[in-house]
This record gives sequence, C-alpha cells and structure tokens, in this order.
Amino acid sequence: MTIRTRVAPSPTGDPHLGTAYIALFNYCFAKQQGGEFVVRIEDTDQVRSTKESEQAIMDSLRWLGLDWDHGPDVGGEFGPYRQSERTALYQKYAQQLVETGKAFYCFATSEELDAMREAQMAEGLTPKYDGRGLLLSEDEIKANLDAGKPYVIRMKIPAEGTFKFNDYLRGEIEIPWENVDMQVLLKADGFPTYFLANVVDDHHMQISHIFRGEEWINSAPKLLKLYEDLGWTAPELGHLPLLRNPDKSKLSKRKNPTSINYYKEMGYLPEALLNYLGRMGWSMPDGREKFSLQDMIENFDMKRVSLGGPIFDIDKLNWLNGLWIRENLSNEELMARFINWKFNAELFNRVLPEAKTRINTLADLVDLAGHFVAGIPQYDAALLTAGKADEDVVRQSLQFFIWELEALRTWNKTEIFAIAKAVATFHELKIKDFLEPIFVAITGKTSSTSVVDAMEILGSDLSRARLRVALNHIGVSKKQAKSLEKAYRDYPKA
Repeated sequence: MTIRTRVAPSPTGDPHLGTAYIALFNYCFAKQQGGEFVVRIEDTDQVRSTKESEQAIMDSLRWLGLDWDHGPDVGGEFGPYRQSERTALYQKYAQQLVETGKAFYCFATSEELDAMREAQMAEGLTPKYDGRGLLLSEDEIKANLDAGKPYVIRMKIPAEGTFKFNDYLRGEIEIPWENVDMQVLLKADGFPTYFLANVVDDHHMQISHIFRGEEWINSAPKLLKLYEDLGWTAPELGHLPLLRNPDKSKLSKRKNPTSINYYKEMGYLPEALLNYLGRMGWSMPDGREKFSLQDMIENFDMKRVSLGGPIFDIDKLNWLNGLWIRENLSNEELMARFINWKFNAELFNRVLPEAKTRINTLADLVDLAGHFVAGIPQYDAALLTAGKADEDVVRQSLQFFIWELEALRTWNKTEIFAIAKAVATFHELKIKDFLEPIFVAITGKTSSTSVVDAMEILGSDLSRARLRVALNHIGVSKKQAKSLEKAYRDYPKA
C-alpha cells in the first residue's frame, strides 16, 4: 500500500499558519515512508471561495518548501483536485445513501430550523436537528420532490449508544451518539458539505492516513460512519494538537498574526518558519532546535507528537530566524534574500510614483517611504487619538474598518477606499478625520504618501496586522469588545 496523505484547505481567506502546520506533518509522515502528498482544494463554499485565495495558499506552501505529488496545478491520477469540479460524484453518493436508507431528505426551511433551535435553547437544551425529516412518509417525500421543494440530504445517526474509534495519536476515543448531529451531506444548492466531500475524495484518492486538527475530534463519528455506510474502508485517523497563543488560547489573528504571508512580508526566512512549525509538538530525537525539512523527514515519527497544545512564541521564532540568517546565509546569499524580499525593481516601480513628487533629495526617500520596507512601524500611540475624533469613536471605527477589511476578497485601493468611506460615513466622520489614525497605523507618521495606495502596495496581511497593532495601542477591554461586537451587528453590510 502506498502511504498517501493530504491537506485540503478552503480558499476563503489568507493562507493560515495552521494550514501550513497540518500540511507539514502530513507531508513528513508520507515522505518519511516513501509515500505521496496531495493538495486538494475545498471550494464548495461558492460564496466565500476565491481563485485569489486558492493561489495564495498554494504560493505560500511552495514558498515554505512544501511541494505536492498531486494537486490542482500539477494534476495526477486522482483528479480533478478542486471539489467544485467533482460535484456530480458527491451527488451520486448522496443519492446512494438515501436509497440504502443511510440518509434522508429534509425539506425544512432555514426559518423553521431557526425556530426549532430557539425553542430548544428556551428549554435549556443544546441546539441540534430534531429528526423531523425522518417523520415524512414516502408519499410526502415524493410530493415534495415532484413539487420542486428545496431540500438537503442528511445522514442518519443512531439515537443511542456510543461510537468508538482508535485515534492514531490518542488511542481509543469514545463519543456518545447523542452528542452527534444529523449532518447535512448535500446542501440545497447541490454542493456537498465537508463531511461527504472529504469521505468521497479521500476514498477515491486512496488517502491512507488523515491527520487533522484536534478541533475535529467530535466530528470523527460522522466521518467514519460515512465510510461504513458507503461500504468503504476508512483511512487511519489522527488528531494533531492545536497551535496556541502564549496564554494557551487557540492561535488567532487577534493575538498573533496567523497569515503565512504576514511572516513572509515581515522578512522571515521560509526555512526558519517551517523549522519553527516543525517544533510545534514534535522534536528531533537528538534535541536540536534548528533543523531542515530534510532533517525532519529523515527523523520523523508521528507517534512522538506531544498532545499538549504547542505554544506559538514569536520571540522564539525571531531567535530561530536569526540563527538561520547568521549560520546558513553568506553575505552574498543574504544580499540576494534582501533584494528578493523588498529591495527589488517590482516594488520600487510601485513606490516611486508615490514618493517622487514629495522628495527633494534621494535621501528623503528613506523617511518618506520607509514604511514600505518596514515591519510594524514604531510611533507614539498618542498620535492615534490626537485628531478630531474622540478615543471611543477612533476605537470603534478602527475596529469596524478591520472587520470589513477581513471580509474583503479583492485587495485594491478602490475597494479599500470604499470601505473607509462607508465606515467614516457611518461614524459621521469626514474621510480626512477618519484616515488620520489610519495614517499613523500604516506609516508610523501623521503624513506621508497616500495611505490607501500604501495599503494596496503593502498588501492585505501587513496592512491588517498594522491596524490590529494600532487597535491594541488604543486598548480594547473585554467590556468594550462586547460593546463593539454588538454595535457592529447594526453596521450595514454590503
């Protein structure tokens, strides 16, 4: 049997550190045993999935040094490798599950299901599907189908008992069926959910082992039951520990930048970042902290993964990155890295038109446009609230701006300015007054080149990171955070 693992990211946002972490461990497990690694794109969320996000994910994995044997760009015998191109296959198996009595039609509307959940919560119950679709007679089902009534297909779940499975990393795990919902397998738009698509794809792509994050443990019964319902042998399943912030909370962009592109733009070496991710819950047998991808492959043993949540410590990453720079790069190689990183014609061609009309000497460029090649600017935090808007308005408008930018899928100055204008209008601010703290956050100064143009050139990851740092400088208490979330619900969404 060929050892074959996979990573299956959803192209709905920035390339996440967690994706790289899961990909690395799956990659090393397969390669250590002479196996193959697959990249599959889970783009069944047609509203949020974008080609730009898909490309960014693949570019970031390649930047780190992770290549794949099968995938949407390299092809392979199990293609296509985008789930949106495999819809007919999922529909076929969803219907098969209905015909064999393993799944059923549900015609309940979203309003009916919302009312069901509200009633359950009012009774102090955990909201879950109540099985109403199972009460329909064959004649009622036929009449609904003949009338063209929208439906989803849900899987049947036992009403009592427990499900046991052997986790590759954790041993036997037992989960009561009462804690498992009747999962939607096929949505009303004809697209599958994660559970059906992954089971079908992993079977057809001959995936031998699945290693995923521990947040998915409770869904294992549904996943493994689907293999049983379809008459297939399930791959071995293991759950890796989650990456965590220093306070032990789940790694999140509010406390640590989570986009791979952020670390690329900040000047981290891909070798060092991959090395650091390799230390997340695993270590070399000889205890050394600095090692290459090839070193990790040669010494890898998934059974040696520690199940305690590994802490993502930016100071430790900085130290390790410094080691790689000093010990692995000659002066010539380091110069090449600098040029490739920021000091290249492509970036200068974008920056110079912004700076040219504002400089009198070449030296002026350093002060005027230094923020284009800096990490996080250093500035007096008081500048953020020194404008005409009071601190509470600056705090809320900045938070709204960040949230709106996080949902932005096309990063260009037209879209950025439109969001800025809308947030300013909502807070009854002139655009100039709204942009004052944004200027400081992005450039570290109260005036410079156009801040919106700067955000476009800097890119989404670095721009949003700088804005989050500014919000932290202003400060957001737990009480204020709840107030901001409540106020944001009233903000008119596009």
